[in-house]
Amino acid sequence: MALFTDGPPSSIESLAGLDSQLLSVASTEGIDVRRKLELAHEEIGLDLDALLKRLRSADRLMWAAVKPSLENVIVTTALKLWFAFRTLELVYSDAYNSQLNDRYMGKRDQFHQMAVSHRERLMEAGAGMASIPVPRAMTPALAAAPGSLPDNIYYVTAAWVNRVTEEGASAIPAAITTASSSFSAQIGPAPANATGWNVYVGMDPDSTALQNSSPLEIGAAWVQPVWITATGRKPGCGQAPSYVQALTRILQRG
Repeated sequence: MALFTDGPPSSIESLAGLDSQLLSVASTEGIDVRRKLELAHEEIGLDLDALLKRLRSADRLMWAAVKPSLENVIVTTALKLWFAFRTLELVYSDAYNSQLNDRYMGKRDQFHQMAVSHRERLMEAGAGMASIPVPRAMTPALAAAPGSLPDNIYYVTAAWVNRVTEEGASAIPAAITTASSSFSAQIGPAPANATGWNVYVGMDPDSTALQNSSPLEIGAAWVQPVWITATGRKPGCGQAPSYVQALTRILQRG
């Protein structure tokens, strides 16, 4: 699962899956859904950060070796749904304020209640946390290199790895067309917890496979051999939670 700080955990497409009228309403009312995603991400980030800061100030965590912060938070199902419904609430709030249409008001209130409900579920279940968080990698930089790969379009993504071999979320793929050549790939700059990186290649952006047998060194370039390994695993979605941070106490004190 991706870290919350990797960016908005839902896309416009996933929001449209929750509300089939979203794209039509956004188009009719001139609403920038992408900006609403960004605003919801900022709002929920501030909320989570405040909760975790209050938790760090609790007596029982004064001497903890690792104090929870927003950079450790992993996007679990409850957090993703809280974010999605808050974004939809922002969209329909804009739509209602523009037209004072009762249908928009009903949608706004519905999504508000659902956002509140999933926030409460997160408070009850706790936040998934990564002990050694690894951010999403940036899109790889590709360049032609000597070699004899079959001429084609190749898609390349990559992910950082930490010291316990946990892999962060993979980058948005880059594409390169070869012509009597191979290609090289690099990513950077390396985040604080990264100790290496993995590279994934395929002839379809949704069908890339791991190419390296062990993590590459930070700063090293990957040069694709004369073949593409198709049997390697697919890139993951990011780290699984190392532990769950209880938040109920914070809610009760708030």
